[in-house]
Amino acid sequence: MINRNRLQVLLEKELQLFEETHPRSRELFERAKKSLLDGVPMNWMVKWAGSFPVFVKGGQGAHFTDVDGHRYIDFCLGDTGSMTGHAPEGAISAIKERINNGVTFMLPTEDSVWVGEELSRRFGLPYWQVAISATDANRFALRLARHITKRKYILVFNYSYHGTVDEAFITLQDGVPVRRHGNIGPQTDVTQTSKVVEFNDIEALEKALAPGDVAAVLAEPAMTNIGIIHPDPGYLEALREITRRTGTLLIYDETHTMCAGPGGYTGTYGLKPDMLTVGKAIGAGIPTAVYGFSEELAQRIRGTIDIEGADVGGIGGTLAGNALSMAAMRTTLENVLTPEAFDRNIALAERFCDGVESVIKENNLPWIVKRLGCRTEYWFRDTPPKNGGEAAAATDYELDRYMHLYALNRGILMTPFHNMALISSQTSAEDIDHHTNVFRESVESLLGARV
Repeated sequence: MINRNRLQVLLEKELQLFEETHPRSRELFERAKKSLLDGVPMNWMVKWAGSFPVFVKGGQGAHFTDVDGHRYIDFCLGDTGSMTGHAPEGAISAIKERINNGVTFMLPTEDSVWVGEELSRRFGLPYWQVAISATDANRFALRLARHITKRKYILVFNYSYHGTVDEAFITLQDGVPVRRHGNIGPQTDVTQTSKVVEFNDIEALEKALAPGDVAAVLAEPAMTNIGIIHPDPGYLEALREITRRTGTLLIYDETHTMCAGPGGYTGTYGLKPDMLTVGKAIGAGIPTAVYGFSEELAQRIRGTIDIEGADVGGIGGTLAGNALSMAAMRTTLENVLTPEAFDRNIALAERFCDGVESVIKENNLPWIVKRLGCRTEYWFRDTPPKNGGEAAAATDYELDRYMHLYALNRGILMTPFHNMALISSQTSAEDIDHHTNVFRESVESLLGARV
């Protein structure tokens, strides 16, 4: 239904509008090229839909303002890092107080005790450790899994993403495990460290774990980084049964699926992993992450790491568990990521889905919308994908870029990697409805119904 020539013309038109209305961002970008590689402080920032990234001046709640004075509804929210909203009122005062009283000591604070107890209550795992990022939490969890099991491999799902963990950069090409495209400077051949199967494929999972050489399965309980892919009925139960039977540890990465509820997908659906990792949102944007352990696994770990070598074992770091991170997590969990907030945000996410679905239906488009808690996503395909391979096959870079840039030029920021929108505690119904209207306009323009 999409006229590709028209799509290209419209995309060029939106790029021209973007460049005309963002002169200060362009000026800063050109200046930044002289000191920052590719003009950005972190390479992912080149992937936005415009000719250059928007430079931010400040943000509050579900909105931010750029250096050209444009105000945006932020549905990206730092790709979950700011799921609380920017500078959330319930967290800022405690964070400021901690900054005024020192941010890192390499010693515990009382906040750390509170956080450990609250994480246990929410996620059901009794013991916890703290890292700086979810990548680190995943990396440390995998080290411990290999340490305990004495096994070589890690299993991940096709097109999963777990930060910059080396073991996760593997994919299937015509059914054969290969290094994932774009993997920069791999330390070793990833097929020598990892196995990969499609999500929701019980037979493939059983076959991969049968040899007894996989230390752990690292998984999101519902896939998110290739778009939202829900587990089939009974799949997670099968995953837990097979991992237990084969002596394989099960690690759930809740960094994005935290959107499902106060205890993430694990707490919402009563899952029983051996380990769990989560980062980003739990510190209201302050870099932090945690990884938790079951009682049985904690007993296996105790006594296997001697005190003398604790600082050189590849787990931890002098900034991990710092006082600022602990204060940020405590105030965020206590005052921002509350059950009441999730109830509100999930209701707004449903409103978002209803709005997008109404436009799809009005225009008889073969597109769908998916939701996980307060996270939503629309797809340019007519059926929900069951796994990462199916999801990747539906990727349409040009169409994504057009939809994102059309929205950006009208005051809406979507996640640059896919068509995801996240709802914060400070997103309003008016914000949702504005997106529905802009989405309708972009579709009508694309189909030729709007000049």
